[in-house]
Amino acid sequence: MTHTPTLRPAWKKLTAISAASLIALSMAGSAAAEDFKIGIVSFLSGQAADSFGVPAVNGAKTLVEAFNNGKVPAPYNKKGFGGMNIVPVYVDENGGATKQVQELRNLYDREGVDMVIGYVSSGDCLAVSPVAEEMKRLLVLYDCGSPRIFEEASYKYVFRTASHGAMDNVAAARYLKSRNMKVSTINMINQDYAWGHDSLKDFTLSMNHLYPEAKIQADQRPKFGAGQYGTEISQLMSQTADVTHSSLWGGDLQAFVLQAGPRGLFKKTQVVLTAADHVLIPLGDKMPDGTVLGARGANGLLAPKSALNDWWWNSYQTQWGVYPVQAPYRMAQALLGVKLAVEKAMAANEFYELALGEIFPISSANGGGTGELLDALAALLPSEGVEDPFAGIPRIAILGRPNVGKSSLLNALLGTDRSIVTDEAGTTRD
Repeated sequence: MTHTPTLRPAWKKLTAISAASLIALSMAGSAAAEDFKIGIVSFLSGQAADSFGVPAVNGAKTLVEAFNNGKVPAPYNKKGFGGMNIVPVYVDENGGATKQVQELRNLYDREGVDMVIGYVSSGDCLAVSPVAEEMKRLLVLYDCGSPRIFEEASYKYVFRTASHGAMDNVAAARYLKSRNMKVSTINMINQDYAWGHDSLKDFTLSMNHLYPEAKIQADQRPKFGAGQYGTEISQLMSQTADVTHSSLWGGDLQAFVLQAGPRGLFKKTQVVLTAADHVLIPLGDKMPDGTVLGARGANGLLAPKSALNDWWWNSYQTQWGVYPVQAPYRMAQALLGVKLAVEKAMAANEFYELALGEIFPISSANGGGTGELLDALAALLPSEGVEDPFAGIPRIAILGRPNVGKSSLLNALLGTDRSIVTDEAGTTRD
């Protein structure tokens, strides 16, 4: 699956916490006879359900069933989580942050889930994260676009397996610059809550850097779930800008496109939608040509070919009749990462029973876990009284395009064949 490299840091973090949080699942009894209960939270109703929440939950259903039957390609082919049957509990995210805090507590206390995977709304994520930390229960955020979650707090029990929205907006600004688009004026329409505010800030800061002379005109901030954008569209058209930026998503984005398209907005301005790939399926040809679309990662049609991705695409499409886009990919990313983390923790727990001290599970296949081991080794090295053998020696970098003679220059300067040189670009090695 395309996101495997991106998941690797999440696995490392999750492994460390899983070894502590899942200690109750150590091999005192037969793990194969146990269940692993997961609360899965996403929008099952409301404006975010059709294009995001329901496809994400559908992805979870496909993957959980395949996990339990041992039908996922290696290295995910062990049944369930390390032999434990996965029991999902699905909860609707609709209803606001206060409701979600209570639902989270219910999942841990009443449903007895071992962990929770969920949350799309940035406002919900900011509300539930400190609660999970307070309760010392494992929470994995499968989406949550706001960068503020980990910028404003530090967590031991809360993790996010997807990147945040800053990349959407920075990438959009850089794309405009790379296409040499003339931008002197900018209009904005973003939802009036954490996600919209953060997206507006990131895009504005990026444009200030790349287009310092550009001026912001309209700054529209409709409420989440507004649905009707007649007034906002009228203002955007009466004060047309070179670029119109929006981080609207879900049903709000669908409504905006369906209302603004017939009125000609997309023909008067370069519209940049930084979180839009998930509405391509429901909108189809209603998405105007020439729109700049953003997506957090190479998902869906943009996913590079691999055995795991082919399996995922075919499994999802066969079961649900449509191909997977951003939301189901995000959910799969979270579940795949958690599966490996739990199984690593279970393997480590077997060694913990030997009372050998701290255990560092590592993978010779992908290098997972080696960072933690190196950090622990470095902490044991003396920090004082050790002279740096390279102190005072200049450090020089030789930069250049492939196959232009960097290594040959180095050998000439040193007077010895320090680097092996070949005619084929990219093969030089010490």
